[in-house]
Amino acid sequence: MENIKAIIFDAYGTLFDVNSAAEKCKEKIGKNWEGFANYWRTTQLEYTWLRSLMKRHKDFWEITEDSLNKSMKVFNIEPSMKNDLLDLYKVLSSYPEVKETLNKLKEKNYKLAILSNGTPSLLNRLVSNNNLENIFDDIFSIEEVGIFKPDSKVYDIPIQKYKIQKEEIAFLSANTWDVSGGGNFGYNSIWVNRNNNIFDNLDYSPKNQVKNLSQLLDIM
Repeated sequence: MENIKAIIFDAYGTLFDVNSAAEKCKEKIGKNWEGFANYWRTTQLEYTWLRSLMKRHKDFWEITEDSLNKSMKVFNIEPSMKNDLLDLYKVLSSYPEVKETLNKLKEKNYKLAILSNGTPSLLNRLVSNNNLENIFDDIFSIEEVGIFKPDSKVYDIPIQKYKIQKEEIAFLSANTWDVSGGGNFGYNSIWVNRNNNIFDNLDYSPKNQVKNLSQLLDIM
């Protein structure tokens, strides 16, 4: 990690809590709100991968809505809740340690950026809503290349912008497939393992994992 020049963060599940939208409606959704939230997220990711393979691209917001439609039917959630859930997804909460950790990293003069499946407008709103707008040097969206992670074209976006080597980037994600995607591309990938999960077998094993972003300060 001594030669790191840029620290790149995934957004959904890494900086921002993807379950926070459903959690804010848990009284209406009922006791299965967390299962619903996880199903929505899993379906959302599956749709990104399938559309990339089929070369039938839709942006992340359209996929978020499509996956919500299916999830609501599976969990028998009232259709009237759809707009509330979508509105809450636009303003997901960041994890508690995120802002303080990012500010400390910025003091160390690293390039800080987001690299996400999200659309630019969605990402900018999340950053602004969580008062992080003066922290990031760049917010990179897969819309620049028109295909979702873990396609290598996505991970190449910061390389082209910063004109640095792959190994000079530390990449953090809570998604094991994303950690593996970045690691196989050549990043120093770090797994943010908030829930004590098991890493996937995808030809990459991260040298470092953290329980939350604050532990990144010890590594860097």
